[in-house]
This record gives sequence, C-alpha cells and structure tokens, in this order.
Amino acid sequence: MTQHSGHVEVICGSMFSGKTEELIRRVRRACIARKSVQVFTPAIDTRFGTSRVASHNGMDFEAVPVERASDILQHVKPETTVVAIDEAQFFDDQIVAVAERLADSGRRVIVAGLDMDFRGEPFGPMPALICHADEVQKLHAICMVCGEEANRTQRLVNGAPAHYDDPIILVGAAESYEARCRQHHSVPGRKL
Repeated sequence: MTQHSGHVEVICGSMFSGKTEELIRRVRRACIARKSVQVFTPAIDTRFGTSRVASHNGMDFEAVPVERASDILQHVKPETTVVAIDEAQFFDDQIVAVAERLADSGRRVIVAGLDMDFRGEPFGPMPALICHADEVQKLHAICMVCGEEANRTQRLVNGAPAHYDDPIILVGAAESYEARCRQHHSVPGRKL
C-alpha cells in the first residue's frame, strides 16, 4: 500500500438527511479512482440485510457487519486505502481510536452517523468523532411537519412523539421516525 496522508471525514445529520447516500457516493468515487475500499456497518443494523449498507433512496454497497468497533481493525485488508463506516452512532467509544489508527496508517476514513438521538441529545461516540475529524459535513433533511430544513430525528410511537425515557436505540425507518425542524421536534418528559 502506498502511504498517503490519512484523514477522517465525518458525515452527520438527522435521519433521512442523506448520510448513507453521501457515504456511498464517496465510496463509489473512490472505486472509480481505483482505490481499494472496504465498508463496515454495525451488526445491530439489519434493516437492509446483513452485508450491505443502503440509503433510504435505494443506493447500496457491499459491507462487512461487525459487533464492536475494534473488530474493524481485524477485517481491514493490508491493501485497503479507503475505509468507510456507516451508522457509527451504534458503535462503542472505541470507534474514535479505530478511526484515528486507520487514518494514522495513511488511510482515508469516511464515517457516517446520527449526531443526535431522538431526544435531540448527542448520540454515542459521534461528538468525539466530530472533534477528531479532519473534515465534517452536516446534512439536513426536510421537516415532515412544515417542509423547512430539519436537523432532528423524531421518534414516533403509534403516531405520537416518543417519551424521553423510551429506549435510545430502536432500529427502524419511516415507520418509526420522521425528520423534524427544531420548532416541530417534540420529546414529552424531557428534563430541562
């Protein structure tokens, strides 16, 4: 592998903002440039099958599902120059050290994930990844209430906003979540 300056790129935003679509776009461009690419996803996310990352608009790419962030290091091939990691919010805090180690080895690391959970609070390791990144792109969706730019994820239970004390992780898509703007995002039971 030719050593180049490695770096970490983070793509973040709410659900339905196009994070995975952007990750796949970057991965496909790297393939066109004849880079050796590997994509990883947390094993917990089985919405689109176990060995693919897929966007809500139907774009997909082959991926290796892993249980823990440290498992990524065991699967990266020596010739790989670009490592992409989707749904990073579901990984443990070691994802930051993994991304740093991969970048320090000269690899381009592309990470996508939700920056906030349904409560509107920082999600898992994403704040630390954002701080360590060389480049951050925050994407926005469209609010399903007013049509304005949305940066929050609204979880719905029987059509109503989920309560603050509901579990943080519930893998789902349009049946359980909507993109919302600040004004229309609601979390009953939120403590101030």
